[in-house]
Formats: sequence, C-alpha cells, structure tokens
Amino acid sequence: MKRIPILRMGPFLLVTIQVEMDDRVAIQLQEDLTAMIEKTHAHGVLIDISALEIVDSFIGRMISNISAMSRILDAGTVLVGMQPAVAITLVELGLTLEGVMTALNVERGMAMLSASQDSKNGRAKK
Repeated sequence: MKRIPILRMGPFLLVTIQVEMDDRVAIQLQEDLTAMIEKTHAHGVLIDISALEIVDSFIGRMISNISAMSRILDAGTVLVGMQPAVAITLVELGLTLEGVMTALNVERGMAMLSASQDSKNGRAKK
C-alpha cells in the first residue's frame, strides 16, 4: 500500500501529497499523522496538496478530520498549494474545511504556523 511521507521540520510536520489519494491512502495518512504528532509532540502540521488535481468529498472530509485531530493533539494545521479547481470543488461540495488555515505556498504556510506558535507561547508566558 502507498504511504505518504511525513517529515519533521523543527516543531512542525510537513506532509507533501504527491500521489492521487484514494480512501485507503487517506485513512492511512490520518493514522500515521496522528501517531507522528503524538510521537514528536509537533506543534503544527503543514499539508501540501499542490500535486492534487482532484479532491472528492471523502478526501475533503479527511483533510477536515486530520485538522480536527491535530487540534485535539495541540497542533495547528495549514493546507497549502490548493489549485483553483480543487477550491471550487470543495465549495461546490459544501466543504468549508472549518478550522483549517490555508496559504498559497509552503513558505507562507510555515510562516503562519510559526506565527501561531509564537502567539501561543506569548499567551502561555503571561
């Protein structure tokens, strides 16, 4: 079975989806990612979907679920690289991806995760 690699970049995890996702791959990613967040105590997850041309309702819900699970494990999620056709499809399907931050590219996504972490640390110090 195909597995999507999860890379650690400091306090964050980077997931770059380079294959078309079927249901089994999406479920495996969800399991692998939550395990990796717990193992590494990651503070954020960046998911790059720039290679995806199609996102169906199941994959959209899985992205939303991954974000919700990450939040429960104290890690924010940023989705980057969404193609316009994918954005249109998600809206047409009624999937707003609530709680998922988005950015145009990996650089901006990492900046969002860093800013989120900085503000969280600032609040914790007070």
